[in-house]
Amino acid sequence: MAVDLAAVRQALAAQRIETPSWAFGNSGTRFKVFAQPGVPRSPEEKIADAATVHRFTGVTPTVALHIPWDEVDDYRALADHAASLGVGIGAINTNVFQDDDYKLGSVTNPDPGIRRKATDHLLQAVGIMDATGSRDLKLWFADGINYPGQDDLRSRQDRLASALREAYGRLGEHQRILLEYKLFEPAFYATDIPDWGTSYAHCIELGERATVCIDTGHHAPGTNIEFIVAFLLRQKKLGAFDFNSRFYADDDLMAGAADPFQLFRIMNEIVRGGALDPAYGINFMLDQCHNIEMRIPAIIRSVLNIQEATAKALLVDRDALARAQAEGDVLEANAVLMDAYDTDVRPLLAEVRSDLGLDPDPVRAYLRSGYQEKIVADRVGGRQAGWGA
Repeated sequence: MAVDLAAVRQALAAQRIETPSWAFGNSGTRFKVFAQPGVPRSPEEKIADAATVHRFTGVTPTVALHIPWDEVDDYRALADHAASLGVGIGAINTNVFQDDDYKLGSVTNPDPGIRRKATDHLLQAVGIMDATGSRDLKLWFADGINYPGQDDLRSRQDRLASALREAYGRLGEHQRILLEYKLFEPAFYATDIPDWGTSYAHCIELGERATVCIDTGHHAPGTNIEFIVAFLLRQKKLGAFDFNSRFYADDDLMAGAADPFQLFRIMNEIVRGGALDPAYGINFMLDQCHNIEMRIPAIIRSVLNIQEATAKALLVDRDALARAQAEGDVLEANAVLMDAYDTDVRPLLAEVRSDLGLDPDPVRAYLRSGYQEKIVADRVGGRQAGWGA
């Protein structure tokens, strides 16, 4: 059966990708953070940049916040500011890793006072969700240990489960937890949530409004991420993606930059599982650090890379693929998949953007717009946003 191009165009026009506020600020490695002119100095200016990305791409209508990096006195006013610019507030991301108290962990720390402090921060984040209308509480914990015997592994899991239960109990009816995992770093011997299985197990214990967040940079080399996607979709426990790209570890490069074929394989499972439609509920978000490149064009480029991988996944001839798989025709099955991947979808996406009233080439349109020159001229003085800002 031929692919329905009208349905493909409709799916691409409806695609939604969330941008992260922190990607618009200064970032870097553990060696150096490089400042750039025009970087936002406040959450309001970050949101303005996110709204600019949406203006040129048409598919990024929400921006995630990170607390306390995006702390303000009035979160409802911040949400109103976002709405006035044509975007909304997305996931609220917690930070229990940049305080000296968390040297030995946050919610898994052996000190009950520090555990209380960390858990209170999670509850504060739910309050911010209430004020902004956010649906998603994004939790990532740097908690872990560096040496055998440093702490009791089982007890740390018990402490983690206790904090998660308290945060889950604070959620409103239409709110949920997105529980992220990471193989290693900054804990090098044992991380408390090191993989999707650990996250999944805790989510199962919590209930249906707790789901797993996959960060594409948080796995061991060679991990088959699309298998994880397929499994979690089958279990209805995939809640979010943090898209980026990697060569070695959690490099947080532009999505699709290092391995565009992997990005295609992931989106193929998303499409196959019927999970691309925003109504399904997956929060597709960029989680990147633009250390040396211009931030806004890099974020736009990342959005385009995801759109291209998605378009190719939508072009897979599902009937032909299923037939080859059922017949055990290994070469034909692979050829069907590769035919879609090898298709140049840029003209198709240009048509979709034109139909939406957008410039077919968002990066060049942004560079022509004068917005970059304007923010460089206007954002002089004050403190640039960045890690810990």
